[in-house]
Amino acid sequence: MGICALAVLGVACGGGDGDDAADSSITVLAATSLTDAFTDIGEAFGATHPDTTVELLFEGSSTLAGQIVERAPADVFASADLANMTRVVDAGLTADEPAIFATNLLAIVVEAGNPRGITSIEDLADPDLVVALCEPEQPCRSYSDRIFAAAGMAVPESAQVANVAAVTNAVRTGEADAGIAYVTNVVAAGDDVDLVEIPEELDVAAEYPIAPLSGSEAPDAAQAFVEFVLGADGQAILGAHGFGPPP
Repeated sequence: MGICALAVLGVACGGGDGDDAADSSITVLAATSLTDAFTDIGEAFGATHPDTTVELLFEGSSTLAGQIVERAPADVFASADLANMTRVVDAGLTADEPAIFATNLLAIVVEAGNPRGITSIEDLADPDLVVALCEPEQPCRSYSDRIFAAAGMAVPESAQVANVAAVTNAVRTGEADAGIAYVTNVVAAGDDVDLVEIPEELDVAAEYPIAPLSGSEAPDAAQAFVEFVLGADGQAILGAHGFGPPP
């Protein structure tokens, strides 16, 4: 299976001092919800690793984990959940122990101005609403299902979409009245949508693990990228995009 990426960004690195990761090219597979943050991280990493090229490929974590298990070429995996990272670990395809590098919360995303007057998770049970949710195998859907269970309600009939970015887009374009997405995705959409908070007792704190992958042709560069994400500069960028720190 080839890599099916939401976005492909080659980061040509320049400036700064070189290191033992020089003259390398790495491919980073990252969850869709990391698109904006990892784009900035890739650029910042390039400023201190001048001879390393980083290619960033974004898709749902389940899709990416499946591609890694099927031996798609990659050097680093950043997942939006522990379960999909565990799939890769269990297949013997990580070069080091995964580390949690960020957390995220979920929220209800609604059309700008909230014309349907949605104020709670229970409102999504209205059969007249079109609710966008991620496909069942994606982390954003697993988290959503846990929220519905905590609220004591069945998962509503929904328009299933490929990943969390597609949830926000479906609401933004009017294809859905509401959906459940990561807070970071809703905030990144700006004025095109509005955010309805989920109460703390119902919400889920998504944990994001990262690991270098075995079989990398540039293991030093892969490890350097992971360390950058876990370090102060990477953490500052993630925080600026609304991610929480590791637990």
